[in-house]
Amino acid sequence: MSIDGEPGDADDTAAPLDAVALTLAGHPIPVATFGDFRTAARDLIVRRVPPESVQWAGSEAPHGDLLSAATSGLVPPLPADLLAQPPAPPPRIPRSLMEMLQSAACYRAPDRWAFLYKIVWRWQQGQQEILSMADEDGARLQHMVKAVRHEEHDMHAYLRFRERPPEAGDPRFVAWFEPAHDVLPQVAQHFARRMGKTSWMIGTPEATVLWDGHTLHSTGPLMRSAADVEDSGEALWLTYYRSIFNPARLNADIMHGHIRTRFWKNLPEAAVVPHMVSQAAAGARRVGQLDTVGKRGGTTIPIAAEKAAPERQQPSSLDDCRRCDLWQNATQAVAGQGARHAKIMLVGEQPGDQEDLAGKPFVGPAGALLDKAMEEAGMDRRKVYVTNAVKHFKWEPRGKRRLHKTPAQKEVMACHYWLETELETIAPDIVVALGSTALKSILQSGSVTMKDYMGQPFQHDGRWVVVTYHPSYALRVPSAEARHEAVAAIVAALKLAQRLADGETG
Repeated sequence: MSIDGEPGDADDTAAPLDAVALTLAGHPIPVATFGDFRTAARDLIVRRVPPESVQWAGSEAPHGDLLSAATSGLVPPLPADLLAQPPAPPPRIPRSLMEMLQSAACYRAPDRWAFLYKIVWRWQQGQQEILSMADEDGARLQHMVKAVRHEEHDMHAYLRFRERPPEAGDPRFVAWFEPAHDVLPQVAQHFARRMGKTSWMIGTPEATVLWDGHTLHSTGPLMRSAADVEDSGEALWLTYYRSIFNPARLNADIMHGHIRTRFWKNLPEAAVVPHMVSQAAAGARRVGQLDTVGKRGGTTIPIAAEKAAPERQQPSSLDDCRRCDLWQNATQAVAGQGARHAKIMLVGEQPGDQEDLAGKPFVGPAGALLDKAMEEAGMDRRKVYVTNAVKHFKWEPRGKRRLHKTPAQKEVMACHYWLETELETIAPDIVVALGSTALKSILQSGSVTMKDYMGQPFQHDGRWVVVTYHPSYALRVPSAEARHEAVAAIVAALKLAQRLADGETG
């Protein structure tokens, strides 16, 4: 998509800026919204203005983030023939990068606009490594996006609406929050969907949003703190909170660990928690737990360990998955792709470097080898479903490269939820396990080995399973002879899977 965006974007009405003229005059470019930045960045890119020659002025740096450098002569002068040069083509930014830029624009940093323009400039120069965590700018961009998303999540979780008396009129509910980043517009959209036609207002130190039941209205700050909000029902809530507080089970460190310190001051229960904690330390634990309770023998009930654990809510989408820590250093989750009701499903280990950047499975060197093997086996990739046992790229740095690192069994088991979901949705008749990790995930066992299953299909959970090498293994083996044997084994397994799909079991 173009950096100009698309119709319907919230920033499309931003006033145009003559960014090139301001830069030529040595003035900072005023930016208040992402729309302002997008307009200015497009003009600067077209006129080939490098990042180091541009000053930006935003709310954190109203006089320009490079003003001090400019007055000391550190900003490189623009070429004298800048306007005489032919314009560059307008920048074409992929949707995924545009969404990252728009999210990172909410991150409060004095140089955020200068940094985002640097990202756009590098992308226009063909430096696609800016999407990689191994790149310094790419790592910072990923950090900014994640910080903004975390702040949105925290605001969803810890914002507390207080009810106003009916005779006070609209808004019916009022809340106060102090976000670390500029996430109020996104969060307001969330609560507008959640609260229907009920009117409410959210105040922050920087801005205010009002929902009248139909339309969101934005303005400057109207409140000074949570003290400006009165709630007659808060006393009832605090009475309930005191009644469910069990001093015998108090762990103050865990309590404060679950909720970061800066959120406590605006929570209603924060007014009573210190007193209840001090009471617990002074002896209230004895009231909450009698000594004789722990001495009772009770009755042993036989139950499997996995059934004893409570049912936990699963993530609603793969992008939101936090079942293990691999998401923290991956560019994105990589879901499976292919026919929605394929008879054959190919399961690999995990995305590689190129798959992590593209968001698609088997598009790198191993994918190219797999395509050739499928063609030789007479298998149409468009009619099969291709996925991985682990959905995030696990890697370790080697200079500027990201080298593959085999997932641990706990990570394989954590990600089995998504593979199981794909198996239920696609319902294949045959599953081809490409490598040891895929086999361990399918059988949910860390002790199985490929040599016990190679060349002999077997039934598991009502479907055939065929085991063979992962294509990356054929790329790694040192000798040409071993590579030829590995590829031949992969082709043979794919042919076997195709025969099983065609109903040949002999």
